[in-house]
Amino acid sequence: MLRFSGAGVSDVGCVRPHNEDSGFQGPYVALVADGVGGAAAGEVASATTAYVVSATALARFGDDPAEVLGAAVAAARVSLRAGVHDDSERAGMATTLSAVVCDGRRVVLGHLGDSRAYRYRGGELRRVSHDHTYVQHLIDTDQLRPEEAPRHPWRNVVMRSLDGGPETGMGDPDLVDLEAEVGDRILLCTDGLTDLVDEDRIAELMRLADPHSAAAVLTQSALVAGGRDNITCVVLDVVDGPVVVGDGQLLGAVRDIANIVDPGAVRLRHSSA
Repeated sequence: MLRFSGAGVSDVGCVRPHNEDSGFQGPYVALVADGVGGAAAGEVASATTAYVVSATALARFGDDPAEVLGAAVAAARVSLRAGVHDDSERAGMATTLSAVVCDGRRVVLGHLGDSRAYRYRGGELRRVSHDHTYVQHLIDTDQLRPEEAPRHPWRNVVMRSLDGGPETGMGDPDLVDLEAEVGDRILLCTDGLTDLVDEDRIAELMRLADPHSAAAVLTQSALVAGGRDNITCVVLDVVDGPVVVGDGQLLGAVRDIANIVDPGAVRLRHSSA
C-alpha cells in the first residue's frame, strides 16, 4: 500500500515577527497553509485549517481522498467562520492550502491559493498545483509573460483562498489526482520558498537522499536569499509498505493550540516532534 515517508520544516524567516504558516506531515496526509489577516488572525486561519484538515483525513483513512479533502475544506471553513463570529477583529482572515491525502492506493492534491505542490520523478521537477493569483491569471490569459511574474507589483494578490466569509464558490479547492508511484517525491511549500528560490534550484535540492535534509536545505536557501516571509517546506517520499499508525508532525503556528479556533471540534493526536 502507498503511504508517505517524509519530514517538514517551518521557519519564521528573517523579517516577519511571527509565523503565520502552518503544516502537517503524516503517513497518509500532509499539508502546508499560509495565513493572512490582521490582529494575529493569519496564524489562526492557517493553524485552524491545518488542524481541521489533518484531523478529518486521519479520521477518514481509507475513504476516497477527493471526498475527504472536500469534507475537510468544508469543515475548516465552518471553523474559520466561527472564529470570525467569536472575534470581529479576525474578519478577513484567510489561508492558502496545499494538502495531499493518500488512501493506500491514490494520492490526491487539494489546493487553494499560492502555496505550491511539486512532484519530483525520474530527476524531473513538475509543478502539480496552479497558483490562484492575479498574476497567474494574467499569464493564463496571455497578458503577461511568465518571466515577468516575479517583478510584477501584484504578484502576491491571491484570488482564491480559504476564509470565514460568506460562501461564494471561490473557496472550492482544485482537486488533482497525482497518479503517484513508488519512488515519487512530493514537495509542499509556501511562497516564502518559491518567491526567493527558483525551480531549478528546488529541483537540485530535491535530489538530496533524505527528506528532512531536503526540507531543511530548501528552507535554508530561502533564508540565505533574504527570508522576507515565513517559510514552510514538507518533503514526502511515496513508498510501499504495510499500513502504519502515526499521528505525524505539526509545523509552525498549528503547534500552538491557542491558534486553533475550536480544538474540541475535531480530534488530532499531537506529535512530540
